[in-house]
Amino acid sequence: MFDINEIRERAQKGKDAAAEAIHKTFEKSGEIVDKMKASDHEVPGHEKEGQMSSGEVEEQINASMQRQVEILGQIFGADGMAQMAVNEEMLQKMVEDKVSEVMASDVENMMGQLFGEDMGVLAAALETLEIEDGEDWDEEPSFGSEMEEELYSVLEETMSRMDSLPEPGTIPYQKDDVKWGQFGILLSGIVSTLNNHLLDGMDVEAHVPVMEQQVVSIVRRSWGIDGRGDLLGMIRYLAQEGYILRYRLYGEAASPEELVDESMDEEERESVRRAWKFVDRYKTQYAPGFLAGWDIGRAAMLTRWGSFLGWITESEATGILWDLSQKVVEELHSWREFAQSYLFGGLMWKLLCGDSSAASYLGYIADAATNLLVGDSGEGKGQWRDCPWPAQRKIGFT
Repeated sequence: MFDINEIRERAQKGKDAAAEAIHKTFEKSGEIVDKMKASDHEVPGHEKEGQMSSGEVEEQINASMQRQVEILGQIFGADGMAQMAVNEEMLQKMVEDKVSEVMASDVENMMGQLFGEDMGVLAAALETLEIEDGEDWDEEPSFGSEMEEELYSVLEETMSRMDSLPEPGTIPYQKDDVKWGQFGILLSGIVSTLNNHLLDGMDVEAHVPVMEQQVVSIVRRSWGIDGRGDLLGMIRYLAQEGYILRYRLYGEAASPEELVDESMDEEERESVRRAWKFVDRYKTQYAPGFLAGWDIGRAAMLTRWGSFLGWITESEATGILWDLSQKVVEELHSWREFAQSYLFGGLMWKLLCGDSSAASYLGYIADAATNLLVGDSGEGKGQWRDCPWPAQRKIGFT
């Protein structure tokens, strides 16, 4: 069973987007009805046979509308439902006025036209799940040397703020310590926090169809992952190569020209130039292993998404998270450093993508990390603080 109040709370941030989607839905409905009215053709006698009566059509439409309102009632709060009541009255009147004109249409087809197959308003209510790799942030001015310098300053200032956050000291974990399980889950903490995912177990959300569909959309669209094989391949890449390898290769190149080839277009060459310049600036300060937080954090999120979707078993996910945990503690020493790694890798990614909204992205990451380290645990925050970073081991487990 799932908690409806929890689902409502998770949909709160999507209410504004949902209102806009509702408005567009009714605009679309009006256009459809206008077209039906304009056509106003008579149904041939042989097609009339077997058609539903006007009352039967209206009854089915009303029942379908009521079901849609019940579903939305589970997603929205009181304010949203008040707006839905107004919308329902509008749609009811429209159906009553036009039902006699659409008798020739198949009822199922008509409802598909009016509402849309996927009920786009539900997707709008879950817009918060879009904050992850591949998200399109608001447009900002194009890249240039001045903007790159500004982004370096933002990165350095934000990472410095991370240093000032309080954090409990590291503690030793035994090999079979149950704390490893929660630690592995919390490696997905930044993306999970940005998406309002759960962090108290393997599942990222309650198992309801609308949540499952949204996670599938994220994984497929933003990562190009379409099942178990793709998922495991990407996790393996992030754990074994990822940005650690990319940073090393860029750091070893004497110039960006060594990293380009004839197949690259001008935009790709410019992307390489930006990333090379970034690495050249920081390579004496940060070793490639510093990117472990960026790589492992995303691999942990993919692992949990894969488990939630049933592409891997929970037992497999637990094993993968344990392996990822061992890798990250070999390179990093605290949650603060993990957050700094995520900021660092995130900016390199944005530079490669040519996304000039990188400053906003860094701000989102910093806010999420702050909530995880110093937030009120009574509000579902502070999970990093409550699960101290494992102390590094000199020789094996004790």
